[in-house]
Amino acid sequence: MTQGSPTLLLVDDEPDVLFSLRRLLDKHDYRILEATNGAQALALIRTHKPDVVLMDVRMPEMDGVTALREIKKIEPRLPVILMTAYATTQSTIEAMKLGAFDYVIKPFQVSEIRDAIAAAVKVSRDMRRQVAFQTSATSAQDEGADEIIGLSEPMREVYKLIGRLAASDLPVLITGESGTGKELVARAIYQHSRRREKPFLAINCAAIPETLLESELFGYQRGAFTGATAPKPGKFEVCDGGTIFLDEIGEMPLATQKKLLRVLETGEIEKIGGIRPAKVDVRILAATNRDLEERIQAGEFRADLYFRLRVVEVRMPPLRERVEDIPLLADYFLRRAAGELGIPKPVLTEEAIDALQNYNWPGNVRELENVIKNCLVRLQGNRIYASDLDLRHTPSVASGTLAQESRSRDIIDSTLLDELFERIVRAQPLPEGFDAFDVVERSLLERALRYCGGNKSKAAKLLGVTRNTVRKRVEKYGLSTTDEPSASLPEKEEKE
Repeated sequence: MTQGSPTLLLVDDEPDVLFSLRRLLDKHDYRILEATNGAQALALIRTHKPDVVLMDVRMPEMDGVTALREIKKIEPRLPVILMTAYATTQSTIEAMKLGAFDYVIKPFQVSEIRDAIAAAVKVSRDMRRQVAFQTSATSAQDEGADEIIGLSEPMREVYKLIGRLAASDLPVLITGESGTGKELVARAIYQHSRRREKPFLAINCAAIPETLLESELFGYQRGAFTGATAPKPGKFEVCDGGTIFLDEIGEMPLATQKKLLRVLETGEIEKIGGIRPAKVDVRILAATNRDLEERIQAGEFRADLYFRLRVVEVRMPPLRERVEDIPLLADYFLRRAAGELGIPKPVLTEEAIDALQNYNWPGNVRELENVIKNCLVRLQGNRIYASDLDLRHTPSVASGTLAQESRSRDIIDSTLLDELFERIVRAQPLPEGFDAFDVVERSLLERALRYCGGNKSKAAKLLGVTRNTVRKRVEKYGLSTTDEPSASLPEKEEKE
């Protein structure tokens, strides 16, 4: 068991059952608490704040359903999995109405209980672990929270949208490439909403087989198909009153899309094998890294569902469009990784920052996190240089290298370089202090700034480098620019 291991509370009046469950779960990284009745369970929940409760229904003094009702008064977001050997349609309905996370039938398969607990732990952590915003270089950092980090204009727009959307129940479509942080945004919207004390469930539509996704989302009735020996609630039922996050919704099958459309239009779900629809009150957040309009044209996504979901769209910018955020992100990942490894946080040198900012990042923030972790594991010393980052081994640099080199040769003809080199050779010996790299760099930058009217952002775009790179070179060579009007304004006097 490691620090931060999830805490499970096992509740059953039979010692043999508790022993078997403990043996089964000891193989996993869980901290185990035990109770033999509902009253003990309530006391442990108040004092130990477990992540998940696994509880039998039939117990003396206080049965599981009564205990569940009391648990929801103390910790409304705590996932509770009920176990029973006497499943009936009525008992299942009652348990789900009270907010049970899942309902498993004894005797159960090891994989069934293991998967149910793992899913409940993830849900518990998603609801409890806060999503913080680092909106300034000096803003407070909550070590117990995941952070959405960025000072760039695209990220400021994201923060504004999160604030506006949190107070409403509107569906939200979060778009962006893989690794940009779409689930963090969904969690932030949930945590700032009026539904924050209700469940939050994240479902990856691409990770569940097409044949199982419908039953996973909407549930099924007993006898709906071979093997359906007891009714099973779907995620929409479990999440009633809360928020459901459908990740990778572009991969959802068309038949399931139709049922989802009904939820959005009428607030009703249709269980597999059900006779009549059931009402649910769930806010839907969805995310995709696919172009849904292209999917619509290909007949793979419903246009009516797309427009129902896209009431408001939050676009997560790729990392290459907000390179000014890279130093903050890298520092954040360094701090976390160093803490996990139990070592002092190393210093990221300027050349390492330049290398990070001039890389394309096809895997976005997730790739940056992996690069930093990989670097820290292999690092010798307390300073990180560009060579320590090993970016040349990442897929993005290798892909398209030949095409990029060809285009570069078209832009800067080799004869220009040959002429420059010949002039340097003829000028030998060079004057003391002469630096050919500095002269070429400064001259090129001066011409770019002159061409762009002194605007650093335009000059950076013209030269194919980041604005941060231009800013550093401007400071290095003492060049003048005109895109910082605030510098010419008088500072306000502070009142005593």
